[in-house]
Amino acid sequence: MLASHRLVAGMDEVGRGALAGPVTVGVVCVDASTPQPPPGLNDSKRLTPAARERLVPLLEAWGAAWALGWSGADEVDRHGLVAALRLAGRRALEQLPQAPGVIVLDGHHDWLSAPAANLFDQPEADPWRVHLKVKADAACASVAAASVLAKVSRDAVMSQLHLEHPGYGWDHNKGYGAPDHLAALQALGPCERHRRSWALPEVQSQEDVRS
Repeated sequence: MLASHRLVAGMDEVGRGALAGPVTVGVVCVDASTPQPPPGLNDSKRLTPAARERLVPLLEAWGAAWALGWSGADEVDRHGLVAALRLAGRRALEQLPQAPGVIVLDGHHDWLSAPAANLFDQPEADPWRVHLKVKADAACASVAAASVLAKVSRDAVMSQLHLEHPGYGWDHNKGYGAPDHLAALQALGPCERHRRSWALPEVQSQEDVRS
């Protein structure tokens, strides 16, 4: 099914469950000339930080094209999470030299396609078709590559934001609801990088922090 399209893109997002910082969407395109992926490529959550960092230059050179898109905490608050993810994904696609024919998304939910304005309208047509695949970030190399590039880039951004707001521990918790971040929120209150529309969750697991 996907082989009939000349350019196929894998897309994945990171930062969905964070309390602070942007959501980041990575997209990696492959075509018939793309070689086998670099050894060790996997879903970013299954890789150590060092393994992800090692893969970045290999992945940037591997695919036919790649890009990143971002939506800030203010846009998550203003538009909602799904719309912010859509905005970030489309910003990534706008940077590609050519639109892919198919975009593979991980999971059951198409957060990329534009919704209809109301019940009776047809949604705006996109130049690509979205293909949903459960566990695509582990089974599809282009999606795994997108997840690694997005994760490494967002982690770097959160480490930089930690220098501006050092009290929240973003250099290691990356804006997720780890115990030290929740304690800092209680002591300091939120800053402009926090998603103020979100209720504080229970303490998140380390698996959530790595995602």
